[in-house]
Formats: sequence, C-alpha cells, structure tokens
Amino acid sequence: MASLLVRNARIHGSGAVDVEVEDGRISAVRAAGSVHDWESVVDAQGALLLPTLVDGHCHPDKTAWDEPWVSRQPAATLEELIANDVLLQRSFATPVRTRAERLLGAYVAAGARAVRAHVDVAPVYGLDNIRGVVEAADALADALHVEVVAFPQLGVMRTPGTAELMRESVAAGATVIGGIDPGGLDGDLHGQLDTVFGLAIELGVSLDIHLHDGGEHGMGQVREIIRRTHDAGLEGRVAIGHAFCYSDCDDAQLTALGEATAAAGITLATCALGDSPVLPVARLQELGCRVVLGSDGVRDAWSPFGNGNMLDRTHLLAWRTGAVTDAELEACLDVAAHAGADFLGLERSGLRVGDPADFMLVPGEVPAQVVIDRPLPHYVFRAGRVVARDGALTAIPATF
Repeated sequence: MASLLVRNARIHGSGAVDVEVEDGRISAVRAAGSVHDWESVVDAQGALLLPTLVDGHCHPDKTAWDEPWVSRQPAATLEELIANDVLLQRSFATPVRTRAERLLGAYVAAGARAVRAHVDVAPVYGLDNIRGVVEAADALADALHVEVVAFPQLGVMRTPGTAELMRESVAAGATVIGGIDPGGLDGDLHGQLDTVFGLAIELGVSLDIHLHDGGEHGMGQVREIIRRTHDAGLEGRVAIGHAFCYSDCDDAQLTALGEATAAAGITLATCALGDSPVLPVARLQELGCRVVLGSDGVRDAWSPFGNGNMLDRTHLLAWRTGAVTDAELEACLDVAAHAGADFLGLERSGLRVGDPADFMLVPGEVPAQVVIDRPLPHYVFRAGRVVARDGALTAIPATF
C-alpha cells in the first residue's frame, strides 16, 4: 500500500503534528514541520484528527434516502409501524442495493468506518433485502466495514417460514442472527429464543435482538436472554438493541440487571431516538456494560429523521444524556468510536503509532466542540486511504 503523510494536523492534547502512515497503519507521529519524502501528502491545515465512527444499529434496506419525499403514515403500535414499513418497501421502484449503497456511502462521507446493518428477512421479502445490502456492502468494502444481521422484523413465530429464511441468509452473506420482542411482538418468549439461539449455535454466528418491550415485561426477557447466553456459551456474542426496559429500572434493578448483562458480555445498543427512552449510558458503563450507538432507521417508513451522520447522532446522544462538560461530550464520542469498534471486532483507532489509520480531519478546536458543531469532515481515511473529501466519496488519488 502507498505511504501517506498527513501534514500539520492537530491531535487533541498534543498540538500540531505530522502523521505518517504505512501499510494502513500509523507509523509515526512527529512534530509538525519535519522533513519528509512521501508518495502522498495531505495538508490538514490545522484541522483536528479524530477516529472515524461506528453505527452499531441501522436499517439500510428500509431507507428512502435520496428518493422522492415520502409522507409518513400515523401509527400507534409497533404492529402498525411494521405494516406501514412493508407497504413502503414494496412501493419502492429503486432496488434495495441502490438505496442501501447511497446511504452507506453517506455514512462514509460523514466519517463512519463501520456499521451493523439489520436487514429484513420475511416471506414477503425472501432474501432480496439481504442480497441487496450484501451487494451494496461489497461495493463499498474498501471504505466501510459492514456486518449484516438477518432481522425478523415481522416476527419469528408469528410469521411461518422466517426461521428457514434466516438460516439461508447466512449462506447469502449475513453474519448475525436477529430477533425482535420475543414476548411482545411474537408473543412466544421461549419459542423465539429457542429458534434464534438455536440458529446462532448451529451456524456459528452472533445474535442481536431488538427489544422494545419496557418495564418488568422487558426486564424478564433480558434475564432470559442472559440465562440462555451463558447456557449456550455465547458470552460476548449477543447484543440487545434499544433495550428500553433498562431505562425503566430503579437503582437496585439497574444495578442487578446491568451487572448480569456485563457478566454475560451482552452489548446494548441505543439510538437516542425522538421521545424513545435512551439508555443510562454512564451508569451502565460503570457496571461494566458495553453500550454502542446507532441511527436505527434513516428516513424510512417509521420516521423522516436520520442522515447517516454519526457525528450528528453523537450530538443527539450527548443532548439526550445531559452531557455538558468536555469530558462528558468526549465520552459520547468514545461510545461512537471505540465502543463501536470493539463491538464489531475492529481495532481501536486511538491515533497512536501502530493503530489502524482510520481517522478523519474535521474543523474545530477540541473534540467536545466537534460533538456540538457536527462539522462535515474535510477528509475521511480508511486504512490510510482517502475515501471521502468534503462530503463526497472520492477515488483514491496518488497525490494531493
């Protein structure tokens, strides 16, 4: 791989530096102004160097990104939201691959290095959504790491044929089995968990379960997921998305549930959505839990909001959790950058010698200000290669 010099950048806490990259990794960090002879040079012009970010929970197959405006229909229940979603997806003339590739490209341009993509699997879709997102991910593989979850949005037990399609999804490119509200939407806690845990064990893949159910109903499902995680030996390979019930816990309940979640190595994903509960991130981290940040749906049937920009989502997490100090704002950035990388099995990009050269150059004085201002990156790098510049994907140039 070509060598690269990023000249006159700023790393928070160390002032102006020149960053040398070889073979996709940071090979040296020197005081700015050193003499160099490099194949490619980017002049950062004093911009701040930050690690690129991770979306731990998104739905690129559902998106109407860059499509004609969609007027959302009212919905009072999860079932009504799902029904609206099916109608919208079946109305699209633009293929899944095209829509997903547009959105995943927007993630890259805004500074993302990876996403976990939950992709609908049901008889009404067959494997079309899985294949479309896998093709989109393959097209952007040099710029973005994508994990695909076979997600049973319409339920597992109440939608016959879904379980077999989920099995086939893994052969088609999915690497994670999904689930959704086993006790609520599906109405069969043990039946769904028997199925999805069984598939994860059989196929040797991870498991990621949406859980919207709140209160004690949701907490009971979490406890059962924790028990089965230990029984199956899947510690560190299970995630729960949304997990609204953790926000309904009193102090004693949260301590007990959080400690049990951490002991099982279960990751929790929060999306800082509208008026939906947001996880008590700092307290869960104190209890040893990994919490990651996601966008959920981006301009889909559920909501007109979302933009594929993880700096923007980090800003929303900070707002929803009451972050004010620089340390609190930077902690939100760490959730999007480092917790997300850990979750997807990527090396952290800590901007140190030996770290992967997955970073971005953004205007701003300090990381806390970047969380507030949400600037568009001047440059986005993946493995030391420029993959986006000023909001647009770019071919990898030899010189700058």
